[in-house]
Amino acid sequence: MTANKKTLGLRLLAGVLLLGGGGFWGWTFLHPAGFGPGFASGNGRIEATEIDIAAKLAARIGQVEVDEGDFVQPGEVLVYMDTASLEAQRAQAVAEVRQAETAILTARAVVAQRESEHSSARAVVAQRQAELTVAGQRYRRTRVLAENSAMSRQQLDDASASQLSARATLESARAQVLSARAAVEAARTGVTEKESALAAAKAAVQRLEADIRDSLLKSPVLARVQYRIAEPGEVLGAGGKVLNLIDLTDVYMTFFLPTSEAGQVRLEQEVRLVLDAFPQYVFPARVSYVASVAQFTPKTVETRNEREKLMFRIKARLTPELLRKYWDQVKTGLPGLAYVRLDPAQPWPEALQIRIPQ
Repeated sequence: MTANKKTLGLRLLAGVLLLGGGGFWGWTFLHPAGFGPGFASGNGRIEATEIDIAAKLAARIGQVEVDEGDFVQPGEVLVYMDTASLEAQRAQAVAEVRQAETAILTARAVVAQRESEHSSARAVVAQRQAELTVAGQRYRRTRVLAENSAMSRQQLDDASASQLSARATLESARAQVLSARAAVEAARTGVTEKESALAAAKAAVQRLEADIRDSLLKSPVLARVQYRIAEPGEVLGAGGKVLNLIDLTDVYMTFFLPTSEAGQVRLEQEVRLVLDAFPQYVFPARVSYVASVAQFTPKTVETRNEREKLMFRIKARLTPELLRKYWDQVKTGLPGLAYVRLDPAQPWPEALQIRIPQ
């Protein structure tokens, strides 16, 4: 009986050691403490760019087409804003366009009428010029005859009066030409004004149509709805938020490295990510950002140990190919580790070879 208990105890101890050793090996493999001076690592979380879907103009929410957690495609309509007021304004602007077009036709007709009057006035000037010429010739003949006593002095006076009258009539006709020319210019100015009014009315129609289009709130990218901030029937001011989206095309992990390691990191450098939720997988990424200013800086930097406290923020962006393949499985906030190979000559260790879900 005692021997059996002793044997059983040894077996239990061996089992515990075996399980403990296996667990330690597994944790060491999946969460390696380090891979030598050629590699650096930092803790981080999966993050993504957030996009707020907001109203451009103050309006009432008509309908929200998506719920929290839904995946949306680029260009998909997410929210319909109430556009009744905008539709009425557009109808008014369209009517003003038609009114301006009619006014332009009327103004052009006035221009044609004034040009005709100007031509008539010029013809009258030519007629009055001819009458003045005839009156001048008659006066000169009458004067010669009166000097030779062939005609009376009264006839000479009448010829002189006719010449003066013809000259006055000509000047009046010339004044009418100037007046008609001014009327033509005024009429042409009226056409320009009406054309400007038409352009303004058309611009108002285009602006209102753009506002109506912008009242259809669409997703700019492939994304997932994170928050539904407002509901149908609520009145929002300009810029009022309705939805918050997570951009599934820009997913990254932010982590920090000390000065000695961050100085060796360059943009587009390869990174391997291991998430706590999926320790059996290794995801490829690339450095998309390296901070130019250190963080966690102490108030005074005097010793080497204090300088080592300086940390630089680094972003490792998941590759677009991977995101396109697993876009419906992306979850922000997952913690993990980011590994950077500082020495390009060193191969990636077996524990950091890329392994992604199939």
